[in-house]
Amino acid sequence: MINGDTAARLPRAFFAEAAPDVARALLGHRLMRRLPDGRLLGGRIVETEGYHGLQDSASHGRSGPTGRAAVMFGEAGRAYVYLIYGMYDMLNISTAETGMPSAVLIRAIEPLIGEAVMRELRPVKGVALSNGPGKLCRAMQITRALNNEDLIGSDQLWLAAGEAVAAHEVSATPRIGIDYAAPECRDRPWRFIINGNKWVSR
Repeated sequence: MINGDTAARLPRAFFAEAAPDVARALLGHRLMRRLPDGRLLGGRIVETEGYHGLQDSASHGRSGPTGRAAVMFGEAGRAYVYLIYGMYDMLNISTAETGMPSAVLIRAIEPLIGEAVMRELRPVKGVALSNGPGKLCRAMQITRALNNEDLIGSDQLWLAAGEAVAAHEVSATPRIGIDYAAPECRDRPWRFIINGNKWVSR
């Protein structure tokens, strides 16, 4: 039985590296969410993207520590949750040292705990439940109310240790949906997936 309460939490030091490194390392670990009514949800992280540095034109941090991007410049291990298209919340985790704009987008999870509850929150069939960043946030009720939440000590949202994913099980590809970025940034292989996992976004 998978128990998200007893699994060791990932420490702040885990996140204190460059986003692409953390993005790869997060595969196989668990995203945990306790709802306001106490119900516990959890999923295995199967897809991530890294955004790192002032020179990364795909990153919100490219314009400096203003507005919503301020969390990216803060301490590692905090939730950076923002809205896109006026309707989808997206969960990122701040990484690297304070002052460096760096974050990992959680793009897809494989449900492990509370899948029935997730389907109450997002009533769809099959992998459409959580095979995308906006989808998983709806399925786990992750909203901008959790922006800047400290994931190291939070009782609402945290990362728990899972199982390591071997190198041959992982692929690195260019990031998705960043057509506005400079070509050299668009081509960076900073999206990481677990090969063959059906919950990876399409």
